[in-house]
Amino acid sequence: MEKGGEGMTIRSVSNDKDKYLPILLLGDEQESLIRGYLDRGELFVLEEDGEDRAVCVVTREGPGLYEIQNIAVAPHYQRRGLGREMIGFLWGWYPDLQTLQLGTGDSPSTLGFYRALGFQETGREAGYFLTHYDHPIYEDGKRLVDRVLLEKRREL
Repeated sequence: MEKGGEGMTIRSVSNDKDKYLPILLLGDEQESLIRGYLDRGELFVLEEDGEDRAVCVVTREGPGLYEIQNIAVAPHYQRRGLGREMIGFLWGWYPDLQTLQLGTGDSPSTLGFYRALGFQETGREAGYFLTHYDHPIYEDGKRLVDRVLLEKRREL
């Protein structure tokens, strides 16, 4: 199934998911973690003008509960609303979706993006990036240590 805007489509991809590894690595630098959730998650690809510009991997964590495991936009297309478009798409794709959750690094630009979309912090995992990654992860010039847990509930 696809959603299309002007020259834009978002589609679910079930085969040859490794093809999207280069762009997935922009959203999560640890390939072993990507491989762990890619198999059990649903991969969405946003294509515009014949080019794959954004990806998102979502897992079902329980009744009405879904988690964004990875979302990434190709560098040349960042800050153009494609991430926002992808997240908005998920609310229509999953009719039973009540809560959308995710975990991300404690960086101002990333947290600002999710907060602008209505996500709220629900907790933190201390030391997550120190124990789950085999190399230091930096975002906005800051070394990531804790993972910030966020969620958004469907508006009634």
